[in-house]
Amino acid sequence: MPNIKSAKRRMRSDATKQARNRSVKSTLKTVERRLDNAIKEGNKENTQAALNAASSAFDKAAKLKVIHSAKADRKKSRLASRANAAG
Repeated sequence: MPNIKSAKRRMRSDATKQARNRSVKSTLKTVERRLDNAIKEGNKENTQAALNAASSAFDKAAKLKVIHSAKADRKKSRLASRANAAG
């Protein structure tokens, strides 16, 4: 445990950021899984809706600096390619 006041404050803020990052990354995995399931079902409307949700989620994560913007763009591109190939 830190003894210095600023280090204690830093630990609290780090814990808050860690919780937010974990939550956002979990959401990203969930939307990606939903898109995979929609692609497997073969329903074009569900696939498109899941793709839109995934793109939005990746954009929001990049905006919050949870993931790098280039990673978000790369993931969105690859997900769109898979969705378009399936439908």
